[in-house]
Amino acid sequence: MTALLDYQLAFDLAPIGLILSEQRIVRDCNQQVLAIFGARREQLVGHSFEQLYPSHDEFQRTGDRIVASLDARGCYGDDRVMKRCDGSLFWCHVMGRALDPRDPHARGIWSFEDLSARRGLTAELTPREREIAALLIDGLTSKLIGRRLGISHRTVDVYRARLMKKYKASSTPELIHKLLSA
Repeated sequence: MTALLDYQLAFDLAPIGLILSEQRIVRDCNQQVLAIFGARREQLVGHSFEQLYPSHDEFQRTGDRIVASLDARGCYGDDRVMKRCDGSLFWCHVMGRALDPRDPHARGIWSFEDLSARRGLTAELTPREREIAALLIDGLTSKLIGRRLGISHRTVDVYRARLMKKYKASSTPELIHKLLSA
């Protein structure tokens, strides 16, 4: 006879960070999320995701980007810079699913993978530079980044040039390589 599956235990001990959300409020999280963000359960559960973002603007823009970019199954994923409870910033791979794609923030399940062991933040970046860096890593062109962020492709090129200067890169492929291996 097979033992009953304990879904709560599986959720809590999963090797990847998991959050259940409602209207961008953390309703439940597992132990791995607490470890990734250096948090206690009471710091996250019942509180907005906003505290996990480097700035209010990044929280807002990411929420808008999620709504605009959900696939037909209600899924979304990206690499982004996030903030631990001690204020330190780190690269994080985030994937999620809206339980109702017509109302993406109503309820969802999100996974978090800390990328800091493979990708560190070696330069001080502005919120917009962090967004553009993440989209460059995803392989988007200036025009696609501009559309996604609601800015002109020329503005994206200005930010890309700033990133190249900060990372001492002479080309976009070299910039992406340095972003990925920093």
